[in-house]
Amino acid sequence: MSDPGFIRKYIFSTDHKVIGIQFLFSSLIFMFFGGLLAMLMRWQLGWPGSPLPFMEKIAPAGMPGGIMVPEYYNMLFTMHGSIMIFFGVIPLLVGAFGNYLIPLKIGAPDMAFPRLNMLSYWLFPIAAATVLAGFFVEGGAAASGWTAYPPLSGLKETMGPGQTLWAAGVVILGFSSIFGAVNYVATIINHRAPGMSFHRLPISIWAMFTTAVLTLLATPVLAAAMILLLLDRCLGTSFFLPAGMIVDGTPLAHAGGQALLWQHLFWFYSHPAVYIMILPAMGFVSDILPNFSRKPIFGYKAISYSAVTIGAVGFLVWAHHMFQTGMNPTLGTTFMVSTMAVAVPTGVKVFSWLGTLWRGSIRLTTPMLHALGFISMFIIGGLTGVFLASTPVDMYMHDTYFVVGHLHYVLFGGSLFGAFAGITYWFPKMFGRKMNDRWGKTHFWLTFLFFNGVMFPMFILGLGGMPRRIYDYTQYAGLVHFAPLNRMMSVSAFCLMATQLLFAFNFFRSLFKGEKAGPNPWEATTLEWETPSPPPHGNFAKTPVVHCGPYEYSVPGMKRDWQMQTEKHA
Repeated sequence: MSDPGFIRKYIFSTDHKVIGIQFLFSSLIFMFFGGLLAMLMRWQLGWPGSPLPFMEKIAPAGMPGGIMVPEYYNMLFTMHGSIMIFFGVIPLLVGAFGNYLIPLKIGAPDMAFPRLNMLSYWLFPIAAATVLAGFFVEGGAAASGWTAYPPLSGLKETMGPGQTLWAAGVVILGFSSIFGAVNYVATIINHRAPGMSFHRLPISIWAMFTTAVLTLLATPVLAAAMILLLLDRCLGTSFFLPAGMIVDGTPLAHAGGQALLWQHLFWFYSHPAVYIMILPAMGFVSDILPNFSRKPIFGYKAISYSAVTIGAVGFLVWAHHMFQTGMNPTLGTTFMVSTMAVAVPTGVKVFSWLGTLWRGSIRLTTPMLHALGFISMFIIGGLTGVFLASTPVDMYMHDTYFVVGHLHYVLFGGSLFGAFAGITYWFPKMFGRKMNDRWGKTHFWLTFLFFNGVMFPMFILGLGGMPRRIYDYTQYAGLVHFAPLNRMMSVSAFCLMATQLLFAFNFFRSLFKGEKAGPNPWEATTLEWETPSPPPHGNFAKTPVVHCGPYEYSVPGMKRDWQMQTEKHA
């Protein structure tokens, strides 16, 4: 075969491994940028009204003299949430690891639709460029919150063209996600190696399969909502603009829509999106724990089916975000009960993980530490979610920092610790070298410490009644006493951001100077470790034949790879 050239091989590639690495680097860049926006927010919250150091001469329009104005703060928290969720966590966990690992783990040479896979990636930077273009238009980027509730987001008079660009970018990103999900489902169903039954799939593939189905069912609803919002903004329709609205002293003659319709459509996607962001991380942890405990996963079928159950129940709970809208109490009770029911399959996963650790020969490698950090932080996030699922409690906690803390314990303490576990675990397979273990452990412990320093006090703030998305809490007499706690959180946030620079240094240095890794440096039992590191085009020299699942062994302290298992069971 002739050399396709650099552009065709590494830029417009149809190889699932290259596309996965493209998603990996792109999402890490966007997460770094989203983190910088969070640092600006934390400066304002730590020292309200104080000029940002070194910004007096280079400050943007929203920070004259380096002092932040409320409109600029609104833009910051909107774009921080949008970038971290839509362009950071989801592309990292689903786009990067899904593309790279699914064919390798099921014994396939590539994805079912390689060209569609390439298109799913290239829609991603187009969507990001569209959203970020809002920073360079009149009025700045979107500033209605990442939830974009109408009528604030539905009128050109209240939100400038940056909001229109935001909605258009999210629509484009939706198509990227749908194209990727179609590929994942088709590949897992139709391209498994001979003998690779569903009950022999690694649990991470069960998680990716459920995630892809969630994406296919939920993302079109969000795309439809965004298109209707664009029609309201650009063509004068009133899908979300209620009757009686007055703009610049004039009633809107055409208005007569339902603002609550947006909430139903948005949360019908955005609550399953929580599971889209957490299920892949759960899958990574379910692969990593057995390996470094040197024993099989506890309750393979239970933990596999629990992922499917979480995905199914996740579609029934969206309106628990809407208890404050005045819904019928009976209807609210059904959403409250269904939300609490999610704790059952989630608890199955936690107990399976603890059962795997019990009496295992545990090796505290960097991936293992991140996996354990994921479990501990996700438990906190899950338990606080149970509080918010109760309608009477949520009536008090709604739109306070308690909700912000819960969200970050699930999506940073959960998803990102899972992502760090996955990166450090599969880095040798992707690049043929191992990341430095000492620096990796230092990064873990500092991240664990400073993350809790930022996020845990949010529960205290929420219980004290501090609203989220507030620009200057010192203007309220009942919140002034929270200033020292907010300053402590801001210092922890700056240290947390600095710690990620250590991860970045370790990551990029290891690409070139890391310890060289063999095909199976972790002595793992899943199929991707039977290929060279990094795997060649086509992955396997010949199609593997699977005779047992990766968890079908019971010898404590074993050091068997996949091939040794298949030879024994042949």
